[in-house]
Amino acid sequence: MTRMRATLIGFVAVILWALLALLTVGSAPTPPLLLNTICFTIGGTCGLIWTYHSGGFAMLRSVPLRVYISGTLGLFGYHALYFSALRLAPAAEAGLIAYLWPLLIVILSGLLPGEEVRRGHLIGAAIGFTGAALIISGGGSGFRIDYLPGYGLALICALTWSSYSVLSRLVGDAPTQSVTVFCLGAAALSLPLHLIFEDTVFPQSALGWSATLLLGLGPVGLAFFVWDIGVKQGDIQLLGAASYAAPLLSTLVLVMAGVAPLSATLGIAAILVTGGAMIAARASLRKNASSTGA
Repeated sequence: MTRMRATLIGFVAVILWALLALLTVGSAPTPPLLLNTICFTIGGTCGLIWTYHSGGFAMLRSVPLRVYISGTLGLFGYHALYFSALRLAPAAEAGLIAYLWPLLIVILSGLLPGEEVRRGHLIGAAIGFTGAALIISGGGSGFRIDYLPGYGLALICALTWSSYSVLSRLVGDAPTQSVTVFCLGAAALSLPLHLIFEDTVFPQSALGWSATLLLGLGPVGLAFFVWDIGVKQGDIQLLGAASYAAPLLSTLVLVMAGVAPLSATLGIAAILVTGGAMIAARASLRKNASSTGA
């Protein structure tokens, strides 16, 4: 598989994650850890079917235990934090804070062997961050103290996913089928914690169950497998930079669904987010061209 093809496959996850906030809102009032349990069970079951048909079970035995632990904690932690954040703060604002992970990936990936952070990455990241910050803090009511816990969880969420994605590159020899174990492990970890800390409240309508099912099939299912391919075999900095489209797409989806209001702030931020992604992506493309030429 070529590096560009792997990167394009990784982009599929970005598209699916654009639906994450809307589907999370639609799954209410299911509590975060129970939602984790249901969605990861669905995603893991689909992964088992794919692993069986791809003959990947034999490969799973050679994967070190530390890889399974890291992957399980990454998926569990990110989504437990994300679902909690969107239960404690408005979906658009909390979702956009959580989507600071593309910025963090571009920066943190410079610490990987064979990678570097170029000036274009930093400029693009700064512009994209400005766009996200404008959406979060500009217009409307802005920050509210009662939403601060949700915003804080969303920030930790961004740090969790960016760290997980960059560290995945260090265990690049682990097969993508191992994501199946991550999903099932996250479900197994979520269930007892749900029983201890939460009241059991299942989706209350057909719409709620549909949103939960779609979460498990897409943003909390297929997305992990294609993202794993992208970050391990593709251009992680280009993928991280292009992921700036995720908060924009997610916000647009929320606006079109009537969950978040449309404002002039969104238009200005769209230019900043898109422009920042283009600058950072151009830096990666120039770096690759230089390496090829060498």
